[in-house]
Order: sequence, then C-alpha cells, then structure tokens
Amino acid sequence: MSIHFGTDGWRAVISDEFTFANVRLVAQALADCVLADGLADQGVVIGYDTRFLSDRYAMTVARVLAGNGIPVRLAKSDCPTPALSFAVRDQGAAGGVMITASHNPPRYNGIKLKAHHGGSAPRDYILRVEQQLAHNERTGREPRLAPDEAGIQRFDPLPLYLAHIQSLVNLNSIGQSGLRVLIDPMYGAGRGYLRRFLTDVGCPVLEIHGDLNPGFGGLHPEPIGRHLNALRDAIQQTHYDVGLATDGDADRIGAMDSQGQFVDPHSILTILLRHLVETRHQCGAVVKTISTTARLNVLAQRYGLALHETPVGFDHICQLMLTEDVLIGGEESGGMSIKGHIPEGDGLLAGLLLLEALASAGVSLSELLDQIANEVGRFYYRRHDAPSNGVPKLKLVEHLLNQPPTTLAGQSVVHINSRDGVKYILADDSWLLIRPSGTEPVLRLYAEARSPDMVEALLRESTRLAGV
Repeated sequence: MSIHFGTDGWRAVISDEFTFANVRLVAQALADCVLADGLADQGVVIGYDTRFLSDRYAMTVARVLAGNGIPVRLAKSDCPTPALSFAVRDQGAAGGVMITASHNPPRYNGIKLKAHHGGSAPRDYILRVEQQLAHNERTGREPRLAPDEAGIQRFDPLPLYLAHIQSLVNLNSIGQSGLRVLIDPMYGAGRGYLRRFLTDVGCPVLEIHGDLNPGFGGLHPEPIGRHLNALRDAIQQTHYDVGLATDGDADRIGAMDSQGQFVDPHSILTILLRHLVETRHQCGAVVKTISTTARLNVLAQRYGLALHETPVGFDHICQLMLTEDVLIGGEESGGMSIKGHIPEGDGLLAGLLLLEALASAGVSLSELLDQIANEVGRFYYRRHDAPSNGVPKLKLVEHLLNQPPTTLAGQSVVHINSRDGVKYILADDSWLLIRPSGTEPVLRLYAEARSPDMVEALLRESTRLAGV
C-alpha cells in the first residue's frame, strides 16, 4: 500500500497515485474509523481547493461517507483550508476532509484530515486510518459508494468564517488607515477572501491571480520570494503599500513591502507578536517550530512570556494550543494562528493581522521592520536542502549528537536541541539546524545569524558536519 500520510496529509501526483480509486479507499478507511468511534451522527465536513479535479475528488469522498450512513456537509465551491477547519469546529462535526496539496506543485493533489477542534487530526488517529486502510486491502473490503448525493448537504463556509475573523481582527482600523493592498492568492483557494474582507471596510484592494485556474497558470503556489515575481512587478508598477500572498489552500502567508521586497514568515510572526503584546496588551505562551526565528525568543524573554519550541509541523503547535494558554503559534513555512482562533495555520488571518499592525503603527512595512530590528537586532536566515546520500537518518542524528562541535564559525555552542534533527544554538542567538526530511531523501539545513556572512559560514559548517 503506497498511501501514507506525512506531516500534513497524503499527497501524490494526480492520475499516478492520486486516483479516484485510491481516494475512495482512503474515504472508506476514514468512514470505518468514524463509525468505530460512534461519531457518525455528528457528520463530516468536506472542502476542496482549486486544483484539477479537486471538486470531483471531494464529491467522491462525500459519496463514500454518505454510503456509510455518515451525514456530509460539502462546500459549494473551493474554499481555504482554515475556512473548512473553522466550519468543522463551528458545526460540531466529527471531523473534516480537505482535498488539497497545499503549496505543492500543480501536478499534485492530496487529502488533509481535520479533527473535531478544527486542527489537524492527531498522528495516532492518522495511524489508525492507515491501519484501517491496510486492513481493508487485506480483507478485500470495497468502499461503499452512495448512488447519488443523498445525505450530502451543500454549504458556503464564507459567512460564518468572516464573522469569526471579524471578532479577531479590527478590520475597520485597516479600512480607515488608507492602506492600499495588493493580493496574490496564487490561483489558490484563498481567491476572493482577503479581497472581500478588505473591500467590505473600504480598503483599496487589487487582486491578481484570482481567477479559477486548476493548473495555477504554471505557478508553484507557495508564497516565497522566488515564486512571487508577478506580485513584485505589480507592486512596483502600482505603488501599492503592501502585498499579501497565500498558498494553494491559504493556510500560509508571505508578504512584500511597497518596494517589492519579500517579507518572510519569520518577520511577519515577529511583527504579530510585538503587536499583540504592545498594542493589544495580550499575553500567553509563544509556540514556534524548531526552524523558526530566534527573534521570537528575544521578544518572549523581553515580555516575560513562556516560549515552547516544537518539531516541524503545525500539528505540534496545534496540540499546545489545545492544552495551554497560547497567544501565538507559528512556523517558518508561513502557518500562523493566535489565541481565540482554531489551532490551525491561517494565512488569511495572518495577513489581516499584519495589516492591522501596520494600521496601528502608522508606518510602512519596511519602516516597521527597521523599528523592530533596532529593538531586537538584525537577524538573517537561509535554508538549504542537500541530498542525504543514503545516510540513515537516525545514524546521522546520533553522530551529530555524540560528536558535537564546541564552536561553529567562531562562536561558542551554548546549547544543543535534538527535538527534531540537531540544532546548535550559539552564544549570540545564532543557530544551525540539521534536520533529515520526514518525506524526502534530503537534509534540511537551516541557519539564522546576525549577518549574512555568518549565515553562509554556518551553512558551510552544516555540510561539513553532515558529510554532504
């Protein structure tokens, strides 16, 4: 069985492994788990993104669940993952299914499973679904498919999601600020959402790549600098104040300033934490993945807030948001959430909060980043992926832990974190992380430091240490 769920769902190439037959198998395994837990009456909520055949895959899942006697609420049209996830919690459903490959290239599609709280299904539940999948294959259990749409109710997730977002963000302050916002949903499921939120409060908005294009117009729908040339060009031509970009299912965020300079999720998270504490006067723990900026550590210490560092994957942040008083949680890939929201990365919410912070500060995005740099110092970051050359992951991690360096690039190593890979933390808050990928035969090499030269020096050290 080649169907396995990674850190955020099952993804595969359309018409290769991601086929209607395999989607039916996954749906049946999920239905069996829902039935075994006695939660069928609570129903399941299903959404889908803009990818090729996503709407038909979603209907296939819906028909299998309905064929097993489980009521289904299916989105009327493509919708963001956070909107689907909020609907799961708001409707008291047993769980949710999102048909999406998120930020992966257009040839991929995938399935994300959501728990009753709106966040990612926990890993032990995912394992149960995989085990049920294998059991069904061994025993020849065929999926039960409803003959039509009986038991499937269509719904629009936007109104309730919008009302919820209005309770978390001061949209009126954004509208009154005069900020001119350029939005790039990258042809993904976030199309129209930010535009709707901002247009409703009178904010000048221009959206690009907002039409339905299942092939994403050839774009890779991941909101990182090298994929946002069209947004950069549009900002430079129109002289808008800020650009916001979301990925294929809008659970990640990227931004650009008025000059078309990319503003990464590390910087966005830093701005949001500062805004929540200094402007909103909120408190709570700060949760970040191991590969996320040390600027959050500096600010958390300054504010006297607890800070938790988790393995990579928003599901780890989710678990802490469910059990502790968390103010903000985020990861370097652009997933973010705050207190009062679902424990799920939400690029739409993060983008709106960034605009709220700018409206409150009354300065440009680049000026706000300069202000923060003057307070916490400047940090520079880069990630490099290198082939693992067949070295067993556990053996590599064991080697890095058993023979740790005392210095790296001239700085003393003051702490080693082995929560996910091996992270060497230096005396000046710089750090180097060597992390074997959980899904690919590559090593993720991350470095953050006080200068670009130091970042490059740390990355050179990482290749030496890892032998790649």
